[in-house]
Amino acid sequence: MRSPHVGQGSNSANVRRFNERLLLQALRRAGEASKADLARLANLTSTAVGSIIASLTESGLIEMSGRRLDGGRGQPASLLRLAPRGAFAIGVRLDRTNIETVLVDFAGRMIERRSHDMLLPQPALAQEIVQQDIRELSGLLSQSERSRLAGIGVAQPYNLGSWLSELGLPAEAFRVWSGVDFAGELGAALGLPVFGENDGNAAAIAEIFYGCGRQRDDFLYLFLGAAIGGGIAIDGDCVRGLTGNAGDFAVMPVPPGTLPSAHKPSAKWDILLSRASLIALRRHL
Repeated sequence: MRSPHVGQGSNSANVRRFNERLLLQALRRAGEASKADLARLANLTSTAVGSIIASLTESGLIEMSGRRLDGGRGQPASLLRLAPRGAFAIGVRLDRTNIETVLVDFAGRMIERRSHDMLLPQPALAQEIVQQDIRELSGLLSQSERSRLAGIGVAQPYNLGSWLSELGLPAEAFRVWSGVDFAGELGAALGLPVFGENDGNAAAIAEIFYGCGRQRDDFLYLFLGAAIGGGIAIDGDCVRGLTGNAGDFAVMPVPPGTLPSAHKPSAKWDILLSRASLIALRRHL
């Protein structure tokens, strides 16, 4: 957990917002927690946590989930959790062979999903597909719930036009994606906050909050898709490269494959991407 003094800003409003995010982050990772738990996890005083809990409860972002029954003495502690209908978000994943859009609630549970298994089309057509999916998914929310739609997250490889020969994909289909700011264009078209992230990092962040990251602060996340990638978590936070990229496991040198279907490298070594990916499996089959 980062120090509460990092990035707070210089005024009390910024400090307050920062501490609210810190507490929500701790509660998201814990699943449910008492006031004392949150004070310890967020490194805040009990008084500060009590004030923030009151504010977030009034805003509908957190709710009481019950009481801790651990057989201890005294009054059982009240347990808090994120209120599932407190906010909503839409996630978009672009891959070389798939487009996926999901609607999730504030607790991270998926409400509905749209998926298209296809070679990634031209950027304009991909925008049409994603925008239509977003309209359909947001239409599942009531008018008051749509006002709680926090934004859209777009996860995609940062190098869509790279390693195409190793993956056996047509270069001309992806060359047009070079320099395309898909997230920025999506935000301009829909008028909603849109956040872009490397897909390996996005998967590692999800694992921090909903997977093994709830028990472990440090791990490697391997993402096996059309290519192979992943992210690195240290001290409960996702570690990004200098350009915002993820842990680039795909370019680890490995011996060339011996199967007849294996990619034939031009040098002594091959890279992991050409041997360990769904496209490599499909090519073999």
